[in-house]
Amino acid sequence: MLKVNIDDTIAAISTATGNGGIGIVRLSGNEAVNIADSIFASVKGKKLSEQKSHTIHFGNIVYDNKVIDEVLVSVMRAPNTYTREDVVEINTHGGYRAVTAVLNTVIKAGARMAEPGEFTKRAFLNGRIDLTQAEAVIDIINAKTDASREAAMLRLEGRLSKEIHKIREDILTMLAHIEAGIDYPEHDDETMTYNMVAENTKKALMAVDKLIKSADTGKIYKEGIRTVILGRPNVGKSSLLNAMLEEDRAIVTDIPGTTRDSLEEMLNVHGIPLNIIDTAGIRATDDVIEQIGVEKSKSLAEKADLILLMFDGSKELTDEDRELIDLVKGKKTITLVNKLDLEQKIDMEAIKELEPVNISVKSDMGINDIYEKIKEMFSFGHININNEVLISGERNKESLFKAKKYLENVMETVENRMPEDFISMDLTEAYAALGEITGEALEEDIIDKIFSEFCLGK
Repeated sequence: MLKVNIDDTIAAISTATGNGGIGIVRLSGNEAVNIADSIFASVKGKKLSEQKSHTIHFGNIVYDNKVIDEVLVSVMRAPNTYTREDVVEINTHGGYRAVTAVLNTVIKAGARMAEPGEFTKRAFLNGRIDLTQAEAVIDIINAKTDASREAAMLRLEGRLSKEIHKIREDILTMLAHIEAGIDYPEHDDETMTYNMVAENTKKALMAVDKLIKSADTGKIYKEGIRTVILGRPNVGKSSLLNAMLEEDRAIVTDIPGTTRDSLEEMLNVHGIPLNIIDTAGIRATDDVIEQIGVEKSKSLAEKADLILLMFDGSKELTDEDRELIDLVKGKKTITLVNKLDLEQKIDMEAIKELEPVNISVKSDMGINDIYEKIKEMFSFGHININNEVLISGERNKESLFKAKKYLENVMETVENRMPEDFISMDLTEAYAALGEITGEALEEDIIDKIFSEFCLGK
């Protein structure tokens, strides 16, 4: 678990590993400026501790009378920093050796190596951001498309926090009214109390439901639509993958069974991230390795968010094709009839209920039709990323469902005119469940786990 001492001064490399123009070593804590001062030799001979906040200084990192690197050092004093602590950023030459040498020098001078996500955790613990904003930071770093980045930016700006706080404030108002009625029953009008609670709980339920409905969309923007291309050997699965990626990523031959394992790639479709997976062709085979590939294809189809089911239009339907139709029943599926450029022998009447899309991967026909189907199927055309607050992550979704359950209990209590104490208990639980999202009512171990999944230096 990420049990840390926030009194320590921490340090880490905050830029990506590898060669580059610059590398950045970040320090945060009460001793950040003093530690940097002890190893920094300014060309002007001035101490960092004497400099104004948010200034940058040129010089060398020196240890044991040896110059480690020529650097620029930024001094930023609390509370106007990322962590609300004193922060120093040392801009070194890029490359693993240079930046690591400076980090090692900072550690020798008295800093502690930061845990993954510890800078952002300190920003959270020091009250600069809440948990929804902290999670948005890692979502921005991992964003696969502009749309997913924009969705995360809305959360970082506090849009989700404001929604949650508004619902919690309304619940708190109801709780205060009920508690006053319990303490001073002679002044309590029970009918008015029940009516007030019913009206405000309905509003809270509507707000919670709206956020819950955004969760699946938020998950897709964050993680992508897990899309599996399924079909018999030689129907054009690998060719379709190459066409969608606009590069020769998968091996394509006329020999059945060429693809024996899955091949996964990320694709940006009008801002929608697609994790697209080419699978082994499904057929009966005596080849042990191919059998493993076939079973893996079926397993991937079970877990898929979307299946692209492909048929060869130049051949008649087979028993294996019909087996695939049964396999995808009940799942989101776009049916594709490939090889439109050849003489058609497939019985279209037999698959008309699947609403097939006719394509020719070879002639690059119908690919855009697939993208339009995906947009339609996942309702992305109806979402304005600038106006919609999208829930991200199963943790938040679970907390919303808990809050919804307790609010529904309140409605049941009101309808049955049960004692107001029951209303108070359920409203308190709903209030706490929503607080889990922002981190105001969440166990420390869960908070530790969330930040442990961050990268070093963030």
